Amino acid sequence: METKDVILRLRTQKGLSQEELAAKLFVTRQAVSRWETGETIPNADTLKLLSKLFNVSINTLLGSPRELVCQCCGMPLEDCNMSRENDGCFNEKYCKWCYADGEYTLDVWKRYGESGGKEKFDEFKKQLICEFNTLLNIEGLPKVWDLNVLSGEFINMEYTLPNGEKVKFLDDKQTYLGSQLESKSGRCVGIAANMDYLLLCSYEENGENPELLMYKKR
Repeated sequence: METKDVILRLRTQKGLSQEELAAKLFVTRQAVSRWETGETIPNADTLKLLSKLFNVSINTLLGSPRELVCQCCGMPLEDCNMSRENDGCFNEKYCKWCYADGEYTLDVWKRYGESGGKEKFDEFKKQLICEFNTLLNIEGLPKVWDLNVLSGEFINMEYTLPNGEKVKFLDDKQTYLGSQLESKSGRCVGIAANMDYLLLCSYEENGENPELLMYKKR
């Protein structure tokens, strides 16, 4: 379903005319009409307003172009199980069991937040981003802009060492801060960290043929 069809359906279900919807979004009736004919799509700020008004995610408004999964536990995300921020807006990165009301609900990061507060937790994330960007200052590798809370079970790949031994370096039962980066080599670059270690790896689509690039103590 395209964005134009989604907006028309949601507006009709809510019993709103184009004029009434336009008034709620502080736009003209003509703007709503252009959305519903497919001539244009709402901008980012208006999509957020539509998301709150119709209680659906932006991904749904855009016709579900992405298959969303929780960046922590790997659960497929739909509007019914998607997490929310304190203001009620959808957070399209996590399920409602891993992240709720602006807070992570998982083990070490939750305890870190409780002991230092969200501000300290955000400072720690920024510090890790800086450390990774220093290490990734290699031609062809992108910069890190954000880190997600990830389940060890979801990202704990098995690497083959030079001697042929197969080893996992993470703990399935712990959570980490990390991200997936796209590199010019065609392979994905994965990063993960906890309070003690930094891990850098590369792999093909769906985690195939992983290669450990770095595992070091902070």
